[in-house]
Amino acid sequence: MRLSKPRIAPLAIADMSEEQKEAVQPMLQDGRLLNIFATLAHAPKALTRFQQWGAYVLSRRNSLPAREREIVILRVGFLCQSGYEFTQHTGIGRREGLSPHEIEAIKEGAGARNWTEAEQALIRAADELVRGHFVSDATWAALAKHFDEKQCMDVVFTVGQYTQVSMFLNTFGVQLEPGQALDPALKGA
Repeated sequence: MRLSKPRIAPLAIADMSEEQKEAVQPMLQDGRLLNIFATLAHAPKALTRFQQWGAYVLSRRNSLPAREREIVILRVGFLCQSGYEFTQHTGIGRREGLSPHEIEAIKEGAGARNWTEAEQALIRAADELVRGHFVSDATWAALAKHFDEKQCMDVVFTVGQYTQVSMFLNTFGVQLEPGQALDPALKGA
């Protein structure tokens, strides 16, 4: 984690304005609100718009298969050193079929031995977009060999979304949820 305490503290539901409560309503889970949303509630209009785009990226409308989408998200979270993002999506990635070994290999990158050519292309695209904000011709060709045009676009959309998410999680100091443990590779990040 980049910060050991929040710069912007998550709001308790009881302390929210009506506008803030309305903005977080779709994100409530059994009356509980994740720290990311309780923090973003400080800017309810932004949270509402953020959630609309985020819902696209995490939905079936994103044409990437869920497992491949999670490879991309986890790689972005790791590259951005976002402990919160990597922790949240480790659980999601496991539910979408990633093994603990694969999640470890995401930290190593496209050179890890377990990846298929398609998965290597996804990881390389994430690396290039996070580091240089551009996918090279070689990586685009590798993506296009395994994914259709809409899926290639969704790779870029997913990396963009989770780079932004990582930036505000890191900068605002959003802390892990109770009971979660930070990946050792992200301690002191």
